[in-house]
Amino acid sequence: MAGPELAGKVAIVTGGAGGLGRGIVELFVEEGARVVIADVDADAGAELAQTLGPVAASKRTDVADADDIQAVVDFAVTHFGGLHVMVNNAGIGGSPKRFLDDDLGDFERVMAVNVFGVMVGSQRAARHMKEHDGGVILNTTSIGGMNAGAGVTAYRASKAAVIHFTRSIAVELARYGIRANCVAPAHIPTAINASLDQGAIVRAMQPLQRVGSPRDVANAMLYLASDRAAQVTGIVLPVDGGTTAGAPPRPLKDLMAPPAPSPAT
Repeated sequence: MAGPELAGKVAIVTGGAGGLGRGIVELFVEEGARVVIADVDADAGAELAQTLGPVAASKRTDVADADDIQAVVDFAVTHFGGLHVMVNNAGIGGSPKRFLDDDLGDFERVMAVNVFGVMVGSQRAARHMKEHDGGVILNTTSIGGMNAGAGVTAYRASKAAVIHFTRSIAVELARYGIRANCVAPAHIPTAINASLDQGAIVRAMQPLQRVGSPRDVANAMLYLASDRAAQVTGIVLPVDGGTTAGAPPRPLKDLMAPPAPSPAT
């Protein structure tokens, strides 16, 4: 019987104290990894680490601060002896206003967390991996960065930037044995989208009529982090129930033109 997928690996998961990040942390630990939970919510991170035991540790990290990122990379190396997988998962939403009504007041913070945080997290992890036989960088994007749509303009732009950035570093870092990929979740209930009716969204937009969970996203991350994906780099893997493929089919009767009126006699 095969052993744990990530036995002997050390991972950092940013935004790991809750939501999608917590699901990734928990599954990685189940699969044999030692994991550093890097989250701006220090209390939640410490509580999760205590729950998981000595294979997990936490460090308060603001991903928009390059010094914080370097510190958590150094911490992982010192505490667990290395760094093999960097999951840049931390992210924030944006204004739900329509573009013409949006003052773009959240633009700088959204870009600092969602784009700069991913860039510097990838860079500082890759600097270590380059000197230690490679590794894996996984970045959380969104179908909002793949499909055009109205609202949350800064968020959509940031997640599109994550995709292009990740594909670019996949090309540049391959020579060092470093793989870089994106996972693009959609319609997964977490705190970031708690105000939305996920059931209604799934019915309207998602061919698979099933509400996903953080575990679904974690399973995709596990595959890309593992040796099963040794030949996979530079991709975007949607975890979206088919949303990026197309909306659910409407009943044919809804698509039929009404019959032409009978000519007047």
